Amino acid sequence: MSPHPHSSVIVALDFESASAAMALVDQLGPDARHYKVGLQLLTEAGPDLARGLVAAGKEVFLDLKLHEIPNSVAGAVKAAGRLGASLVTVHASAGSTVLRAAVAAAQPFPNLRVLALTVITSLSDQDLPEIGLAPSVQDQVERLARLSAAAGCHGVVASVREATCLRHILPPGSLIVTPGIQLPDSGATDQVRVATPQAAAMAGASHIIVGRAITAASDPRAAFALAVAGFGRGA
Repeated sequence: MSPHPHSSVIVALDFESASAAMALVDQLGPDARHYKVGLQLLTEAGPDLARGLVAAGKEVFLDLKLHEIPNSVAGAVKAAGRLGASLVTVHASAGSTVLRAAVAAAQPFPNLRVLALTVITSLSDQDLPEIGLAPSVQDQVERLARLSAAAGCHGVVASVREATCLRHILPPGSLIVTPGIQLPDSGATDQVRVATPQAAAMAGASHIIVGRAITAASDPRAAFALAVAGFGRGA
């Protein structure tokens, strides 16, 4: 992964069309080097958008949130590698066999890292019993992080609230990618475990994912610069 601080701020391209996504990429210019392509945009635009970003010298985080049988997950990870992606996500709750299959599938692609998604940031302690899990989110994140590390994953996706503990649990050099990042002017979101870029850096995050706080800002370039500066101050 690139050590450049601008690559540590991943801009989430949560748009309904490739044209809208690429308009933002053009607007942010060369400083924004790392983009997340999730299920919405991938379904809408297909893999060509990811290929185009890679061809333009960008790092691409394919946020696939894979949760399938091992063979299917391995096939999707290989496809991500062939696209030139830098990061791909697999649900840790899919189990160690699936996680190991994902890691093995990524091995032929030196620049591809497998992230285990722990608990999505829209879930709180009160939500876990509904899906058959006992509170707390912290306990569940720690359990899944240990599972992912044992399976050889390169890091995890978790909220800033759990990042400090995870930095002590995970092997040295593990990636901790934190969504739910908000800037001072950010509006309300459907995420409940949120934090600022500075708090993320202080908690030990290696990367932050910033979506609507940049993409819906009146001045996306200024918002991106604010995110980079905040993450740098906390490091």
